[in-house]
Amino acid sequence: MSAIVETGGGGKGDGKVRGKKLNTNVDMTPMVDLGFLLITFFMLATTMSKPTSMTLNVPDKTEKVETEPLKASKVLTLFLGKNDDVYYLDGVAADDPKAEESLKTTRFGSDLRSVIFESSKRINAAYPKDEKGFGAFVVVIKPLVVSTYKNMVDVLDEMAITKSKKYALVDELTDSEKKLLGDKAKP
Repeated sequence: MSAIVETGGGGKGDGKVRGKKLNTNVDMTPMVDLGFLLITFFMLATTMSKPTSMTLNVPDKTEKVETEPLKASKVLTLFLGKNDDVYYLDGVAADDPKAEESLKTTRFGSDLRSVIFESSKRINAAYPKDEKGFGAFVVVIKPLVVSTYKNMVDVLDEMAITKSKKYALVDELTDSEKKLLGDKAKP
């Protein structure tokens, strides 16, 4: 707000009438209040926002846990290929005679999501839950040399979206998987 302060004016007794001098003062108090209000708002709004990064829990390297091998019938294996293609084996091992005809291709997004949901539903219905309450469904993710970092992030997003709790990232292909994928795994 500004205020107009009248100063001076009047005569000094010499008979002349002089005009009053107007002096304007700008009161900065409301502007300062508004500034502090905006600073306070942005400080509080910043602390309320959640981080957008995804947490990835990896097992401790020093801790050795004995586990039994996974049955191929409980596993959905995803091979991340080039051009955003995802090759998958659902419940079939790569060294199985049916593997070549079972190898299918899908894309990221709703197509991959529906593959994960269907496989999870089928496997969890066929096998009982473990002692921790998790279903038997396991996803093995194998990025190929031709896949990109974006593919890896996209498939981890799909794991979060489908709420798949048990998945593993494996960076090596077995000999039978290399033979099965053939040129798809080569740059």
